[in-house]
Amino acid sequence: MKVKDVDILIVPGYTNSGPDHWQTRWEAKLSTARRVEQAEWTKPVREDWVAAVVKAVNAATKPVVIVAHSLGVPTFVHAIPEIGAKVNGAFLVTPPDVSNPKIRPKHLMTFGPYPREPFTFPSIVVASRNDHYCDYAVAEDLAAAWGSLFIDAGESGHLNAESGHGPWPEGSMVFAQFLSRL
Repeated sequence: MKVKDVDILIVPGYTNSGPDHWQTRWEAKLSTARRVEQAEWTKPVREDWVAAVVKAVNAATKPVVIVAHSLGVPTFVHAIPEIGAKVNGAFLVTPPDVSNPKIRPKHLMTFGPYPREPFTFPSIVVASRNDHYCDYAVAEDLAAAWGSLFIDAGESGHLNAESGHGPWPEGSMVFAQFLSRL
């Protein structure tokens, strides 16, 4: 598929993706990309966040490809029962371990546990070996449960602007290849 053939939904995590974040850059660069907006970025409520994803997917006029980062990943995964048939692919970056009682802020645990059923659409999970929000082995296990292609991003932190991944050209290339194979 080409960008023009799909609705790309950007699903940011906790506190949203700022102007230097790769998600924001991709949204500006990809003609059919749009962000799933949340009413409250700093006090996420699982049901509200999931409902926003469901609403955005249902408003799509083309097949949907999800690009989720951090808390956007469990938000999307919890929405799948209501939207799965409309999703053609998912690119999931640095899912947080929402079952870890040491995660901060603590209310992020309300997004757990993750459903572990295999997805009915192609997906990629990208994880870092030194992401402070999720142990690498946990991310690898989630990818296996979902039937996702797992990509090792090395020691890249949380793959956000703070870890030096504003433009993230490597991610852009992987996403372009993923999209072309859908």
